[in-house]
Amino acid sequence: MHKEKRENRIWKSYKFPFILLMGIAVGSLIGWFSPQFGRQLKPLGDIFLNLVFSLVVPVVFFSIAGAVASMGNMKRLGKILGYMLIVFVVTGIISSVIMIAAVNVVKPAENTQFPIEETAVQEAQPLAQQAVAAVTVDDFTGLLSRKNMLPLIIISIFFGFVVTSFKEKGRKLAQGLGFMSEIFMKMINYVMYYAPVGLGAYFAYLVADMGPQLLGVYARTMLGLYYPLCAAYFAVGFFVYAYFAAGMKGVKIFFKNILPASATSLATQSSIATLPVNLESCRKMGVPKDIREIVLPIGATMHMDGSCFAAILKISVLYGIFGREFTGFGVWIPAVVIAIMSGMVMSGIPGGGLIGEMLIMTLYGFPMEAFPIIATIGFLVDPPATMINATGDSVAAMMVTRLVEGKDWLKKQLEQKGSCDTNP
Repeated sequence: MHKEKRENRIWKSYKFPFILLMGIAVGSLIGWFSPQFGRQLKPLGDIFLNLVFSLVVPVVFFSIAGAVASMGNMKRLGKILGYMLIVFVVTGIISSVIMIAAVNVVKPAENTQFPIEETAVQEAQPLAQQAVAAVTVDDFTGLLSRKNMLPLIIISIFFGFVVTSFKEKGRKLAQGLGFMSEIFMKMINYVMYYAPVGLGAYFAYLVADMGPQLLGVYARTMLGLYYPLCAAYFAVGFFVYAYFAAGMKGVKIFFKNILPASATSLATQSSIATLPVNLESCRKMGVPKDIREIVLPIGATMHMDGSCFAAILKISVLYGIFGREFTGFGVWIPAVVIAIMSGMVMSGIPGGGLIGEMLIMTLYGFPMEAFPIIATIGFLVDPPATMINATGDSVAAMMVTRLVEGKDWLKKQLEQKGSCDTNP
């Protein structure tokens, strides 16, 4: 009897991830064996993606504004934001250093020929203008676009902070913001019932479209270095981060709940599209509401460990192709800075890596003929990079919780949950 209850509990916990994986597996097989039919399934995947994208702006606004407005303790908000920035920068540096070591061992550009074609590339904006455009918009309607997530996040924090200054009146509005956040998250939960079909269709399209390219001249760089490194970072790096956050209990609860977010990010190639799923995963991990609703939306735009991997790889490949030595701290330190910068200016949408690629081209002075090289690499690295980016947001939220609330935070959360479950 006890065994049956345990099996039912396990099946209940893993039923949706299993169905999700089955949908993805079926879609991948369709895309591989019948590419033409796989491409025709793209509209089914687009429906899922569009539903999530249409909800993500209000989810971000109400989640962040509600969390900040409900936080009576501004000192706690400062601690969350401060520790969050530290975690983002440190993990970005770690991922960049790991890739620097890897490319110096494997040398991905060695004896590899890349097709160089003339490409019309618009002149890049000065770095100062790129920075202004990354954090502000010139019209309120610009905040309603998922392409301007960082300005939306800044305004959401500002709005929530101002609400707190109204004290009693502000508390009523804060409750309303929190309720709106719950409503939109409930809508996302309903949309996720369609995820096995939508993500399966999207994988059919991706495999149909990318399969032939993976067999091309870039295969050695991707299969021999980038994909294995992403898999190792996911398994080992996130194990270490989760262990730092909450010991072995943290490791178990992280890997138990992260699969839906990982699958969504891998299929959609979008940290923003994964945000609602990440919020739900972090709730199940026990990350406090105010921390997850601040760290995850900001992390979807600014925390990009996978993009740091990709930026270092692109720089090293261009160095090799154009006969430069990618060695020495004088080369590595600027590369790390550029990798973190390129990650932080990405908007979390598919194709957002082009911003980072233009940043690399501009700051390193590579000829414009090199743009197709890193653009193609960017296309191939995008799915696993986004998975590392989005999944890393969840473990970052766990680490921020450990720094804010102490090493026993998960034990307290589980005890509190258990107490709630036993109450009638």
